[in-house]
Amino acid sequence: MNICLFTTEEIKKSLPKNDERAKHIVKVLHKNAGDSFDAGIIGGAAGVATITKISDDGEIFFDFEPKSAGKKLYPLTLIIGFPRPIQLRRLLRDVAGLGAQKVILCGTDLTEKSYLDSNVVSDGSAYQMLLDGTAQAASTHVPVLEVAKSLDEVIISNEQLAMSNSSKIVLDNRRATCSLHDFLAHESAHSVVAAIGSERGWTERERDLLEKAGFTLCSMGTRILRTETAATVASSIILDSMGFLQ
Repeated sequence: MNICLFTTEEIKKSLPKNDERAKHIVKVLHKNAGDSFDAGIIGGAAGVATITKISDDGEIFFDFEPKSAGKKLYPLTLIIGFPRPIQLRRLLRDVAGLGAQKVILCGTDLTEKSYLDSNVVSDGSAYQMLLDGTAQAASTHVPVLEVAKSLDEVIISNEQLAMSNSSKIVLDNRRATCSLHDFLAHESAHSVVAAIGSERGWTERERDLLEKAGFTLCSMGTRILRTETAATVASSIILDSMGFLQ
């Protein structure tokens, strides 16, 4: 946690002793009254919080001073075939840390149906991983998270897919027409939409569907990667090609 994040309501209040952020401030950062720590409003300003008092029962009182609008998210949307929940948690934390602006989780033809029934999204675990990744990056802006039952639903309903200035990429190691590196070398897009399949990959029907929607099938070598690994690696390569990691 490289920044303590608060909602607009929380930033006005004190932190109780048992709050995880309070524990981090006292036990990890070793802060006392008069000390400051990096803080921010979720979806808003980043700045510095100064501890005004720590009560006898461990409650932390602080004043927040905004310093900037926070780090902007990058124009990268990820369409990801729903992976197993344990992978999903790591995946969301990492792509949030990298600064993707949106993650769309969807069922695919080969997705294990029980994954879609997982409560990882409904119980708030998925959002918490995005929040953890955001805090790790010392950012305040959290990627948007959407869920769709199928890839068809994503393509029909998502407006960004129709944007003419968005480069559309689908990672595929079976029917790729070029490497991701070569594709990006010839692109100068202001935004990118990248589709990454679930752990069993895409079906021919889905490949046809994506190509018809304007996606280019790209490979990242001959090795078959886990969904979470592919998402992190592809995001890094794409963001670097756009000049955001330099």
